[in-house]
Amino acid sequence: FSWDRKGHNMSLISAATRARHCAAPIARSTKRSVKIYTRTGDKGKSSLFNGQRMEKDSATFSALGAVDELSANVGMAREFCIDAGNPLASKLALIQHHLFDVGAHVATPRAASEDAKLARTAFDEKRVELLEEWIDKLSGDLPPLTAFILPSGGKSSASLHLARTVCRRTEREIVPLVRAGEVDSEVGRYVNRLSDLLFMAARAAAKHDGREETLWKPNATEDTA
Repeated sequence: FSWDRKGHNMSLISAATRARHCAAPIARSTKRSVKIYTRTGDKGKSSLFNGQRMEKDSATFSALGAVDELSANVGMAREFCIDAGNPLASKLALIQHHLFDVGAHVATPRAASEDAKLARTAFDEKRVELLEEWIDKLSGDLPPLTAFILPSGGKSSASLHLARTVCRRTEREIVPLVRAGEVDSEVGRYVNRLSDLLFMAARAAAKHDGREETLWKPNATEDTA
């Protein structure tokens, strides 16, 4: 993620979108062309939404990169779900939008940003409640766990497991920022709950696709795996 002075995410959005102010209605268009490259990051620094210049290997940009990677993995899982006719795809699409909001929040350090930008990037805690509702619904439709599960169960399921592992790493990147007061706790809670949702979604995808989940066999050999 890198942001220009008007709050455009220069890493994730298209050139056409970059020409818009991020608060403008989506229907608004412009003929102005914006280049993909800006050269402003060639010396190892980039800008946050609040205009602050920061080293690209800082904790904040590490967290932003993890959020970006997580969204990409969720997007891949969503495409597999679409191919399989799995209704989980719509939930995954909404999650990607929420992850973009997470990125905007992380790119606006709470202790160093003006009130207008803080308000614009506030993260709604009701999104955590929504994930919990989805988890409870999926859990009720699945058989109980009797052993640890290996990432498996078809392409949709395995890709959701991959997204889950990236989500856990994203959480590890965000936790220090929450502790430092740079990110609100609701964002940390959302990412934590999201990993649980992705695990349940992986199990649900295996069931939807009629694929068997591979159970962990301790001390497995070539003959027993």
